[in-house]
Amino acid sequence: MDIKEFFCNDRFATEAGVRLIEARPGYSKAEMALTPNHMNAGGTTQGGAIFTLADLALAAAANSCGKLALSLDASIHFFHPSKPGDTLTAEAKEKYIHKRTGYYQVEVRNQDGELIACFDTTVYRKDTSLPFSTDY
Repeated sequence: MDIKEFFCNDRFATEAGVRLIEARPGYSKAEMALTPNHMNAGGTTQGGAIFTLADLALAAAANSCGKLALSLDASIHFFHPSKPGDTLTAEAKEKYIHKRTGYYQVEVRNQDGELIACFDTTVYRKDTSLPFSTDY
């Protein structure tokens, strides 16, 4: 099993339309094509949909070493609205890593490169091994 197959088991993100594009140590990229189902009552993308996209990208980057990493906290800042037909891409980058903790930033952009949101999080890495190859 590889990391992409592993994250297909994230049922919530998969059902929301999130797809992991790339993953390597400390980095990942995921995307989501927006449909009317992703919209809030105001006609723009529901914040939880964007959070889910960013969270899956984070999970792949933080778990790419093959050890279970869990979020300790997360915050998201929304900058630009998006709409049905847009494709959002989340790019997660490891900014700091220590024995047990790590800090990651995720930028979410639309197909035109406009910054939609920034997601920041700290993770805790356990000793639990994950069932995928880390041969990148």
